[in-house]
This record gives sequence, C-alpha cells and structure tokens, in this order.
Amino acid sequence: MSGETLPVRVAIIRGLLVLALAAPALVVRLSGLSLPAPAQIAVFGAGVLAAAVVLMWASETARADISGALALALLALIAVLPEYAVDLYYAYTAASRPEYAAYTAANMTGANRLLVGVGWALVVLAFALGQKRRPAREVRLTDHHRIELGFLCLAALAAFLMPLTASISWYVSILMVALYVWYIVKIARCGGEDLEKLTGVPSRLAALPRGPRRAVTAGAFLLGALIVFASAEPFAEALVSAGATLGVDRFLLVQWLGPLASEAPELIVAVVFAWRLRDGDAMGALLSSKVNQWTLLVGTLPLAYRAGGGEWSLPLDSRQVEEVFLTASQTVLGVAMLVDLVFRRVEAALLFTLFAVQFVLPDERVRLWLSVVYLVLGVAFLVRRRRDLGLALGAVIRKYPHAD
Repeated sequence: MSGETLPVRVAIIRGLLVLALAAPALVVRLSGLSLPAPAQIAVFGAGVLAAAVVLMWASETARADISGALALALLALIAVLPEYAVDLYYAYTAASRPEYAAYTAANMTGANRLLVGVGWALVVLAFALGQKRRPAREVRLTDHHRIELGFLCLAALAAFLMPLTASISWYVSILMVALYVWYIVKIARCGGEDLEKLTGVPSRLAALPRGPRRAVTAGAFLLGALIVFASAEPFAEALVSAGATLGVDRFLLVQWLGPLASEAPELIVAVVFAWRLRDGDAMGALLSSKVNQWTLLVGTLPLAYRAGGGEWSLPLDSRQVEEVFLTASQTVLGVAMLVDLVFRRVEAALLFTLFAVQFVLPDERVRLWLSVVYLVLGVAFLVRRRRDLGLALGAVIRKYPHAD
C-alpha cells in the first residue's frame, strides 16, 4: 500500500516539528502555569493541531494492516477526536454552567459547516490545479461512496428534529448513534475498494516490519491521546474567556477557531489527495468525517451533558436552533450535489459562496434566509436526481452498492 517512501531524515524532521508544536501545551499543562487567554489559545490550539496530526499519521499508518472503506471511516473518526474532545467538554460543563450549552452547539455546527462549505470546495480547487496539462474533468466519487451519501441522507432528515424540538433530545441521541453504528457495520461487511498509496510520514512508518510498525502506531495513538487530554479542556476554556479580552463574540470564537484548529490536518490531507488526483480518496475521507460528525458527535453530546449532571436532553436556545437548522439545511444541499457521484466546480463554488455569506451578512434574518436557500436548492437537486437518491438510500440496505 505504500507509495514513494519518505526519506528517514525528512520523516524525523517532520516528527520533531510536530513534537515541538505540542511541547508548550504539555509543559504549561503539567507545570500548572497560568497564561493570558490569547496566549492560552495559541499554546493549546497548537497542541490540538499537533494531536490531530499525530492521530492522522497513526490512523493512516494503520491502513497497512486494515484495508478498504473501514480503514477510511476509522481514519475519519480518529482524525477528528480533538474536535470531539473540545465539544464533549462543553456539553459536560453545560450541566453545571448552562451558558456552555451555546458553545456546545457553536462548536458542533461550526465544525460541520466548515467541513462542507470550505473543505469540500478546497478539494475541487486542489483537484483542478493538480490536473495541470491533463484533460480537465470534474471530481468524481465511486459507487461505494453511495453508502456515506445514503447515511448522510438519513442523518440530515433526523437532524431537523433538533430545531423542531429546540433540543438534542435523548431519542435523537439514540437515533444518531445507531446510524453511526449501522454505518460502521455496513462498510465493514461491504469491504470496498482498497485505498491508494500512502504518502508522507505514514509511508515511512508503513515500510517498517509488522511488529515495529504496530508498536510505533500504538505509541502514536497514545501520544495523540495524551496531547488531546492535555490540550482540549484549557483550549476550550481559553476560547470562551478570550472573547471578553479581545472584544470578540465568544460564540463566534468557539464556532470557528476551535474547529479550524482541530480539523486543519484532515483538510490538508484531503487537499493533498486531491492535488495528486486522488479525488475519490479526498472526498471519501471528508464524507466519512461528515457522517461521523453529523451522527456520532451529535449523538454523544446529550450523553456528555447527562454525565455532567444535566438531563437526558441538551437544550438549545433560539440562536442555537437557527445554527442547527442552517447546518442541517447545508447538509441537504451538500448531499444533493454529490448524490450523482460528480462534484462539479460550479457546485463547489456555490457551496463556498453560501458559506461565506454568513460572515459578510451575520444578521439573524440572513441565517434564516440562507437556510431556506439551502433547502430549496437541495430539494430541487434531489428532485432532478431522484434516481441517484434512490441508489444512495438503497446502498444503505443492500449488501453492495450497485449503479444499476
């Protein structure tokens, strides 16, 4: 599975750079040193970023021993563990500090919208630039990706229960977690296509003999988990407290800066895949990430809230209801654009433009109108591509997804 193996010296240098990125967070956390909120964001944000890189390397290296679509799904899950850690901390704390419920929704919706509005569009841009003198073509997915699209259809439908009930209720939690478990079981049984060649540091690690490779992979997982444990809580707190210090809306800091740090490595890997014309791998990784964030992450938030001493349902205020409704609506359009397994440049440009509008016009009414635009366009796409929608939903049930 390995491609061009990275030279040992280069792999060591990259590893040392990531350790240097994580070191300040570990030192500050272990020493108990107190830092101003902006400095704390920088130090522990770097720790979250480093953890995401280490976990990404470990999970990619594990592909040498786990092949197929299951490996890609596990990669997508592990890559966003720092995001989970931050958001679950907010949900847990919200039980004793109710204002943190808003930050829970902010972080979750920001991560999801960033992934679709920016991540998917970046893949199309990188793929277009990577083609150079080759005959230009659009980004294409494989038949196997209908599984992810089918589950996203179901999750998108279930997600509208949240704004309707102004909460992430216990039954939504059960439904979302069940969808994710069903998804994992489904792709594990279906197998799927082997992923293409490894690159970068994972290519060097995968070239090791089986015993040392597995030991290094396990060590990398443990190191990534340690960095997450040291960085997630202080980073989450710093995002909240820095709002007052910097004069910035706390909700916006939590919604966009946190997910940007935790998801940057995954987006970079997807862009590199696309640049190397591995458009199926690039979109497959981001699709798997979207499935686990829109099912498992959403489903575990009420559990964390309950563990912190709250009720079984996590309440949402009016702004959070708007944000969740907007995110669910964006998901509908995103799925509708991909359901025919072709992601066109004009579609990527439209997704990015609609994503950017919320920053140019941050008014509450604009968010509501944006939601309507997402839904109308999404339904229009799905009506035109209803046969493809049927194939995607059928892929959830059938043993193997077929195009005919």
